Amino acid sequence: MKLAIMQPYFFPYLGYFSLIKNTSFFVVFDNVQFIRHGWIDRNRILKPLDDWQYIKVPISKHNRETLIKDIKIKNDIDWVNRIISQVEHYKKKAPYYSVVVDILKQMERYKGESIVDVNINALSLVCNYLSIGFKYEISSNLKIDWSKITTPDDWALEISKYYNASEYYNPPGGKDIFDGNKYRENGVELKFLSINLVEYNQNREVFEPGLSIIDVMMFNSPEKIKEMLDNYNLE
Repeated sequence: MKLAIMQPYFFPYLGYFSLIKNTSFFVVFDNVQFIRHGWIDRNRILKPLDDWQYIKVPISKHNRETLIKDIKIKNDIDWVNRIISQVEHYKKKAPYYSVVVDILKQMERYKGESIVDVNINALSLVCNYLSIGFKYEISSNLKIDWSKITTPDDWALEISKYYNASEYYNPPGGKDIFDGNKYRENGVELKFLSINLVEYNQNREVFEPGLSIIDVMMFNSPEKIKEMLDNYNLE
């Protein structure tokens, strides 16, 4: 089994979906502390004229130590339609605007109560649109003795052992925290997947890289996006 583990990001960038597409099973990592100003409750899209802006899911007040799985959203705020209004400027220049708005409207039908519910729903909608498999489980549902965790790379190792995974895929950003020898001793081959982000036509002078999958879907067909997801390096 090729396993990947990531926190539940909100409409994340291409690299996240490359991990999903190029592994056989995905674990949504939600039983760790929620960190503010990350990608759990927000992401980036184009602004109308230049630069970029955030789209956000409103979350309820919580303690600093609150785990991701316990972060609740404010459903009394019409945040789905707020995001739809933020993408309206794409209408005249993005060939797949209507399709993407339909995907966003489906978020309205199932908001859920927690940020994990919302983000898994968003991931599922995108994977379904792209026709890529999304087999997953939520880490807080796993029957693992988390007391064994003593170092940052133990989380992925214990989950890999739980699933008898032969390979564990991680983004390159966390490379320094992993002990490859420890993984090999436990029968797990550690690999780092680094996507090659290529420019696509955003119909503006300056290209903004690394935006939410929403921006990618606005300008590219599902077939083209899947080509992008397969454009990566593996170490």
